[in-house]
Amino acid sequence: MNQDLINRINQGLNEIRPYLADDGGDLTFIKVSSDLTVFVRFEGACRTCDVNQMTLKLGIEESVKKFAPEIKSVETIN
Repeated sequence: MNQDLINRINQGLNEIRPYLADDGGDLTFIKVSSDLTVFVRFEGACRTCDVNQMTLKLGIEESVKKFAPEIKSVETIN
């Protein structure tokens, strides 16, 4: 993947990080696949949070797509 796309994905992730940190969590960018799926790993309190999948789709994925609209989805890796 090109560096511009990775930079834009990180912009989206960085925009949501303060909200995750407020609850004692974070995330790590793992990779973007050739089919434009972004993979992240939840860290801290986010790993065991009951609503982390809702946060993933309604917060993280939305934020990433704002900066990189070509991304198809954001998924988690344990």
